[in-house]
Amino acid sequence: MKSLRISLIILTLLLITSGCTSSTYEITGYTSSSMNSDIPVPSNAKPLKVTTNSANTNIHMGLAYELEHIGGEQGLYPPTDYFQKLHDEGWIELEEKRLGSVHFFKKDDTVIAIEIHEDTFDIYEMKKDASI
Repeated sequence: MKSLRISLIILTLLLITSGCTSSTYEITGYTSSSMNSDIPVPSNAKPLKVTTNSANTNIHMGLAYELEHIGGEQGLYPPTDYFQKLHDEGWIELEEKRLGSVHFFKKDDTVIAIEIHEDTFDIYEMKKDASI
């Protein structure tokens, strides 16, 4: 009787956990951002909106993208493979400038900020004279 109960508990736990898979984002390749052709973006990220004339005087222009599961729960996890792609393309992360989920990258004289959220991310091209 006791072994039957243990077997049922184990079977129930297996059934419950087998339906739980970790949700992660998937990048199927990269394309150039319509904002700046030097900025790669995941080709399966869906553009949502353009930001111009921002209340933040340091931002020249921005684009919001949707990519399911990027950033993990509450946007707490930076997309390391995407950041590696940026690095491979010559973008250097300015780690000392990082502000929570906002990461700054520089290539030549261009600085961008990438803000990671749950299921979305924003890319902002900073003004040349921006104080970051």
